[in-house]
Parts: sequence; structure tokens; C-alpha cells
Amino acid sequence: MIEPELAAVFVGSTIRLAAPLLLAATGELVSERAGVLNMSVEGMMLTGAFAGAVGSWATGSPVMGLALGVLCVLPVAWLQAFLSITLRANQIVTGIGINILVLGATTLGYRALFGSRSRAEIPGLDKWAPPGLADLPVVGEHVFHQTWLLYAALVLIVVVAWVMRSTSLGLTVHAAGTAPQAAANSGLAVNRIRYGAVLFTGFMSALAGCFLSIGDIHTFTEGMTSGAGYLAIAAVIFGNWRLGRMLLACVLFGAATALQFQLPAMGVHIPNALLIMLPYVLALLAVGGLVGRQIAPAALTQPYKGH
Repeated sequence: MIEPELAAVFVGSTIRLAAPLLLAATGELVSERAGVLNMSVEGMMLTGAFAGAVGSWATGSPVMGLALGVLCVLPVAWLQAFLSITLRANQIVTGIGINILVLGATTLGYRALFGSRSRAEIPGLDKWAPPGLADLPVVGEHVFHQTWLLYAALVLIVVVAWVMRSTSLGLTVHAAGTAPQAAANSGLAVNRIRYGAVLFTGFMSALAGCFLSIGDIHTFTEGMTSGAGYLAIAAVIFGNWRLGRMLLACVLFGAATALQFQLPAMGVHIPNALLIMLPYVLALLAVGGLVGRQIAPAALTQPYKGH
């Protein structure tokens, strides 16, 4: 029988670990719906984590760090958009190239500022709980007492879901990724729509990265995203390009990660290497199509040669 407190800790950890994946995956979903595959989500998240941590450390204000994180990621997103949309370069190759570039740049910047073995304590975002829920026994502290960025993210994701489903803007994004020539014939600027979608991915990835560094552990470590950007892309595929199913995929990946810490606490002894690779095994099953038929947007990864 699992103790209620351990169960509450597991649920709270799952939500906390799923939050950055959900932020990044929501941005990636919009971009892929518009026809652009952003393999650079990993690099965008890492840029946001580093810039957010440095901004918070330098100013003493986590909010300023969050703002700096967003500002620093937007040029990376613009570079991805320019290469894949304007130059019509291979979207997978350019994305991986950006990830490698960012990993090297953030590692160099981290060691220059903090030293190669430093683990600097950085001011982090405050925690918050909805009124009344924080006072609930057991679950109040462990489940609902989270950084306020998590709750802001949930509101933002609801807004994105509404925009994509119920507004003309959402319809234009779908059109750009499904039938770009037909969209252009009806007067839409397909490439501008795609640029906007990629920049939005950068914004969401920046929030995800900042969540990791100043929202969760209040420090920065080299390569701290550890493949989270790739998991976000896998969550989009796992969810069959639908936001609701993508949310479930992110929660599943978050739970798989949380097991690394919870199983030893519950007395279950499994080799740690197996637990570490569990989220990636699930992602592999998703990308391999073993969780059901996957129907991607018709024009995904296909450059549009118009305007």
C-alpha cells in the first residue's frame, strides 16, 4: 500500500516535470501545424534556461531573468525560421545544428561566469497555490504548491487551445501546414504565418527553459535540458498533433521521469539507468508509430516557395 504522502509527492513531481515539456510541446505543436518542424526546441530551451539564470543572478530578480530568457531565445527562433523558411534548408539538419551551437555557447558562457565546477545558487520564481487548495491535507503542499509560472503556463495553454480551435488565426495556421498553396490563393501570407509560428515556439520554449532553471531547481548546469526538447517533439507526435492527447503524453513522460526519484523512496530497487531511459523509450515508441496511427499535417517539413 502506497502511503498518501508518497503518492502526493509523486503526483506533484509528475506535474512539475511535465510542465516544461508541455510548454515547449505547445509551441512546437503550433509550429508543426503551420508546416515547420523545429528540431531546435532543445537549443531554444537551453538558451532560455541559461539566459534566465544569468539574468536572475545578475539582477537578483527572477522576473527580469524570465524576461531576458525570452528575449535571448527569440533570435535563435528567428534563425531557425530564416534557415528553414526563407532559405528552405533542411529543417532537421538546421535544427540539430542550432542545438549543437547552443550547447557549446551556453557551456562556454557558464564556465566563464561561474567556473567549470560551480553550482551557483540563483534567485528563483516564487511558489504559489490557488486559494484554499494550499490548505488541503497532504496534497495541498505537495501537489498544488508550485511555482506561479506553472499556473500561468496552464492559462496560456488554454488560450492557445481556444485560438487554434475557435478563431480565424488558428484556421490560418492549420491552412499553412495542410494546404499552403490553397491558403496563398485565398490571400494568406504563408511564410509570414510560418515565421510567426516558429517565433511563438521560441517564446514557449524560453518559458520552458526558464521553468527548469529559475522555476524549479534555481540554478543552471551544463546541458541541463538533457533531451527535454526532443521529448517535447515526441509528445506532439505521441499526441497525434492534438493538444489534448499531447497533454497526456507530457504527463506520461513527466511520470516516467518522476519514477526515477519515487521508486527508491518506496523501496522498489530498479537500476537507475533503466529509469533514466524510460521516458526516451516511450518517446521512441511514439515516434515509431507503435501507439497508433500518426497523421501529420500534410505540408509538414515542406518548404513553401511563395511569400
